[in-house]
Amino acid sequence: MRPLVCEIRLNYLRENYQILKNIHGNKLLAVVKSNAYGHGAVQCAHALHDIADGFAVAFVDEAIELRENGITKPIVVLEGVFQAAEYEAVERYDLWTAVHQQSQLEELLAYDWQKPVTVWLKMDSGMHRSGFFPHNYAAAYTALKQNLKVAKIVKMTHLACADDADRGMTEMQMEAFDLGCEGLAGEESVANSAAMLDYAETRRDWGRAGLALYGIDPFGKLSGSLKPVMRLSSKVFAERVLQPHEPIGYGASFYTKRSTRVGLVAGGYADGYPRRAGTDTPVALNGVRSRLIGRISMDMLTVELNSSQVGVGTEVELFGDMVNVNEVAHAAGTIPYEILCNIKRAKRVYLR
Repeated sequence: MRPLVCEIRLNYLRENYQILKNIHGNKLLAVVKSNAYGHGAVQCAHALHDIADGFAVAFVDEAIELRENGITKPIVVLEGVFQAAEYEAVERYDLWTAVHQQSQLEELLAYDWQKPVTVWLKMDSGMHRSGFFPHNYAAAYTALKQNLKVAKIVKMTHLACADDADRGMTEMQMEAFDLGCEGLAGEESVANSAAMLDYAETRRDWGRAGLALYGIDPFGKLSGSLKPVMRLSSKVFAERVLQPHEPIGYGASFYTKRSTRVGLVAGGYADGYPRRAGTDTPVALNGVRSRLIGRISMDMLTVELNSSQVGVGTEVELFGDMVNVNEVAHAAGTIPYEILCNIKRAKRVYLR
């Protein structure tokens, strides 16, 4: 059996949720969109079901999957509906839906609701991707408030630069959000993972824990507290010794500088490991850090065997405990979200 294994440590997921809940101080959504950032939405939601205040997904089909697998806690659909007909599923599956544009608002108000609906009304406070502009926000809020079929309105926005050291953009967005919401009663949701950790003023009634929930700290401030939920590992299944100035792999992009033991590892870009992660990207061999050498292939990669104690059969951690996925993302010129969401073909093992 191919030795590429993706471990999902659900106990770590629960610990991370509790840490973030304590930091936020109020109700906290576990964001499980995009198959829980590649971790398995149904499995993660079940692991958190007894402690989570609710869940968040991107679109209606993701919410339906959770409901049909026994998830009964509140589920927020962050993108709202794409067609008016989807409001039938919002009602049938008892979902909370976002409204971020005029057509969604008009279609929701026109729908023949049989029971009151909870709406998360989104403001564009400066990210300029979706949401009502601040000067139009009160009118949208009032239209919902006047409809007897709207049970509750949660005011929300999304921050563009909460993970940026330059605080100016986030402070500007918070000012715009607060001004746009002035005089409008009800709960609020602002903080994503990064904001929750670094901007106390964003911790409103509902937080939205995404990347940090899976143990990835955008700032490194909680090193040792948040634990990586996903660990990707494989094994060396062949080795060879190359003499100085010998090439390795496609494109002959790497040449040895000395006599070098090379380990061949099961795992490549077809499994979701980033092809652009080049020489010197860290790996861990039996718990000791080493490095990739040469290009990533579709199904294989090569590592430097850095001691006589490693060879065929040696475990190789591609990321997880010894190697932070942020390091791999940096080496590949990408972000950890992309790597986590792309992992596939590996044997999935859920640890409770």
